[in-house]
Amino acid sequence: MHNLTEFPGNATTYNSLSVIIKVCVVIPVFCIFLYCIAVMLHIFASHRQYLDSTRYILFAYMLTNDTLQLLSSVLLFLFVISQVKLSIAYCVPLLFLSTATFQNTPLILATMCLERYVAIFYPLQRPAAWRSDRIWVIILSMCLISCIYPVVKYSIVARDSAAVDILSTAVLCKSTIVTTSPVQALFQLGIYILFFAVVAVVILFTYVRILLETRKLRQDKVSVSKAMHTVLLHGFQLLLCILAFTHPITEDFLVLHANWLFGDVSFFNYFCFILTPRFLSPLIYGFRDQNLRGSIRKTILCCSNKVKPGERGKLQDNLSAS
Repeated sequence: MHNLTEFPGNATTYNSLSVIIKVCVVIPVFCIFLYCIAVMLHIFASHRQYLDSTRYILFAYMLTNDTLQLLSSVLLFLFVISQVKLSIAYCVPLLFLSTATFQNTPLILATMCLERYVAIFYPLQRPAAWRSDRIWVIILSMCLISCIYPVVKYSIVARDSAAVDILSTAVLCKSTIVTTSPVQALFQLGIYILFFAVVAVVILFTYVRILLETRKLRQDKVSVSKAMHTVLLHGFQLLLCILAFTHPITEDFLVLHANWLFGDVSFFNYFCFILTPRFLSPLIYGFRDQNLRGSIRKTILCCSNKVKPGERGKLQDNLSAS
């Protein structure tokens, strides 16, 4: 992906201290994120009650997608910034994973907003596809849709580079090795804009509908308010992802008017608009959720490996209500 891997190709222009600082910023934050994800996935695996809730299943899927996205993007970042060259056979799968998971992000945000909409407006008669035992159909559909464009893109690359030995040819693993023409770049941008525009409409629709119907609902006002805040935070996540596409403008502006080095501007865009939206995922659904927050506290403090029988019944009631 262009916005994930566009870092300067010549490492000699970097100040060595600047490179060390960038790595020291990315790696600790990434490790903290992985630790939070590991704790939450452990909780999901340890408590069957969470897997009976569509909301938490989608959350676990979002965490998995974000983890794959960050793993691929951080690896690409480290390879490019350290000028490590990979054979095309190893580079293309990394780029494919990065592209597919990046495109999957807006689809997951839209799906989670729709899930909150369904939970609020159809609490007793959910459509079959939104039940916990059928949600895998929606998840599989999102995976397939997000992989369509990368499959087409890299199939064309494989056809055009048939004469190249993909095992012995080492390249700097950036999107420019597969996006070689302005037409390709424009088409890729159009695909991303379409994805994010559809998701923006879905998020706006769900937020406005929940907002307008709040006074008419007889349900608990607290749960409706939480649903509104969740949808709003998903909109903020989407906004950060969309801002990733403004990198040409921000790079030119900061380089010309703020006297920033091009590499520093690229890193700023990467950290703020690629990493930060993924780091927000555990905060939006994990630490804000009362049930998960209690389980996370117990897991981190190692106070209890299992939920006590009385607490298990209370947890089941809370999950059913959500």
